[in-house]
Amino acid sequence: MGASSSVPDQSSVHDFTVKDSKGQDVDLSIYKGKVLLIVNVASKCGLTNSNYTQLTELYRKYKDKGFEILAFPCNQFLQQEPGTIEETVQFVCERFHAEYPIFSKVKVNGSNTAPLYKYLKANGGGLMGTTIKWNFTKFLISKKGEVIRRFGARIEPSAIEADIEKALEEPNENQGM
Repeated sequence: MGASSSVPDQSSVHDFTVKDSKGQDVDLSIYKGKVLLIVNVASKCGLTNSNYTQLTELYRKYKDKGFEILAFPCNQFLQQEPGTIEETVQFVCERFHAEYPIFSKVKVNGSNTAPLYKYLKANGGGLMGTTIKWNFTKFLISKKGEVIRRFGARIEPSAIEADIEKALEEPNENQGM
């Protein structure tokens, strides 16, 4: 095996397999043709209420237009996601009525960074470099599975609605594949 800090060879988000909240494999190719917002989330962060509330609002507004949110709990920032994955899912679903998938906990920085997050950071561009600075960093993903843009933690989900709409308007190049 190569160094754990190397960037995966995958050419799009659709080339990854991740674990859902029950530990089952999820092949992200099931999201081909959909616009994705991938977010590292936490239940005990000062940004939790506004982000989860707005993520739920965006999901409800655009889910029938080909938009999905993929939430990945992360406990790397001041241990703000300390509970079990079951507790996280219960919290998000009961308090914020989340209907989008919550995946298993991941590491977004360091030597044990999840391969998906290595790819996102390497392809996300921007001033933030290859480190996730805080909870609720967001990556907008095209229908082709490519990173469109990275948004820092302080950018609220509602502030990127125009970017989501623009991405949804792009032709679906994966049809017929």
